[in-house]
Amino acid sequence: MAHKYPGTFISLEGPDGAGKTTQVRLLAAKLDAAAIPYVLTRDPGGTPLGKQIRHILLKPGHPVAPMTELLLYQADRAQNLAEVILPGLQAGKLVICDRYVDSSLAYQGYGRDLDLPLIQQLNAMSTGGLKPELTLLFDIESEKAMGRKHQGGHDRMENEDLSFHRKVREGYLTLAKEEPTRWRTIDASKALHTVQEEMCKIIGDHMAAKKLVFI
Repeated sequence: MAHKYPGTFISLEGPDGAGKTTQVRLLAAKLDAAAIPYVLTRDPGGTPLGKQIRHILLKPGHPVAPMTELLLYQADRAQNLAEVILPGLQAGKLVICDRYVDSSLAYQGYGRDLDLPLIQQLNAMSTGGLKPELTLLFDIESEKAMGRKHQGGHDRMENEDLSFHRKVREGYLTLAKEEPTRWRTIDASKALHTVQEEMCKIIGDHMAAKKLVFI
């Protein structure tokens, strides 16, 4: 649904290894420098409860059944919405979420082969139907993404095999094609500064269309 709050809601999505989280940090630094009020959160792990759920979900070597995985993500999302996202939007702030409902469709739906209509129903329940106005997809070929080094080692999802990550990527590309007015795709294989510039331009254009100040 189109939200009724004064704030702006943007999500950032992409397969593991796309550099999305690095871009989120760079964006936050720019917003801080420009003194623009914003809320930065992540899915999972945007709340104290969510951090505990994130640890369970991503800890390597601890198997989690696909349905359990899906429901834990939904529990995290419901708490994040109530505690972080909605208050930010109600306060008129720019809310940026590092992953959101589309991650469940890409990872548990396309990646784990769980029922997509069921995931859509659970997404709607955990968020009250709240969708971002704009979703940026950081896209990269799975082979390139898996070849990138990760500080601190790989988590449980990153440790999945190449075929899983290929299905996740294809899922994201399908979602972007199905909802082109909301999604913008960025080639994440390009240089870091090039990706950053493109991200900021897309967000800046969206904010300008709402007559809001951006960096």
